[in-house]
Amino acid sequence: MKFGGASMKAFAAAALGLVLSVQAGFAAEPVFPPASRIGLVPPEEMTVSKRFSGFENPEKAAAINFVEMPADAYQPLVNGLTKDALKRQGMSETSRENLKIGTRTGILIGGTMTGPGAGRKWVMAVKDSGVTALIIAQVRGGGDGYSEAQMRDALKSIALRGPVSIEEQVSALPFRLGDMAGFRPVRVMSGNSVLFTDGPQDIVKAVEQPMFIVAASLNVPVPPAERRGQFAHAALNSNQILKDIKVERSESFRFKGQDWHEIVAKAVEVESGQPIIVMQTIRFEPDRYVRMVGLSRVEQRDRNLPRFRNVIDGIDLSP
Repeated sequence: MKFGGASMKAFAAAALGLVLSVQAGFAAEPVFPPASRIGLVPPEEMTVSKRFSGFENPEKAAAINFVEMPADAYQPLVNGLTKDALKRQGMSETSRENLKIGTRTGILIGGTMTGPGAGRKWVMAVKDSGVTALIIAQVRGGGDGYSEAQMRDALKSIALRGPVSIEEQVSALPFRLGDMAGFRPVRVMSGNSVLFTDGPQDIVKAVEQPMFIVAASLNVPVPPAERRGQFAHAALNSNQILKDIKVERSESFRFKGQDWHEIVAKAVEVESGQPIIVMQTIRFEPDRYVRMVGLSRVEQRDRNLPRFRNVIDGIDLSP
């Protein structure tokens, strides 16, 4: 078959249109961060984060963070997203919208951030039969970065998929684990933290089983060297499940070429009144840190503190 000049131009235009439509179709597909059940179509030039579950564009000071929660957490979560509660967390609400995304229901709240980190922020919760998706997006600074429409379009493109194995979730964390000293992973949170325990129960009450938590920092600035001890004590005292904290040991040291701070303390578990021992270790790097917390009943301290030490010494941050 031969084509004349006009026919060839028409054919080329049609072919180009087909290619562009295919590219657009691919571009519109939701992207799922590694091991995440939550995905969406990110704004242009926003890529999968290596530090948390979600997307970011550091040049535009923008990020979208995913948090997976149990399905029955949706209503308590939404009930807690009041104007006053958001204001206490540094967000001044400017809009609130009930969503219907396919068969799923949700809520999208927009607002501005107050304080040193001024900018815009969005909080979205979506309910599915097997999971509650909490999405927190922010663009720091003034009018630069992404527009309101771009961010809202991205958030409303949310997609959810089936469960991901705990092993795959752990492998996607921004740190590497060595000797786990007999502990097993129970839950990965926000793509940057993981809870371990040793025993048959996945939900641990009154520290009936030892627990160990590893959490890498998100967008929190690393404190200067002279304030790291103060920072470590503030982090320990901010723990909502502990009270009557009495520090036994607090020290800073160098290990693996980095600064560390470690606290060992006695405390009381708030809900049960159970006396426990807590070991908190923070490893500081120039642009991030990882916080490790081990919890054990007091009578098991001689067995569990050395195990916490083995886990801590085997953890390295991913490049």
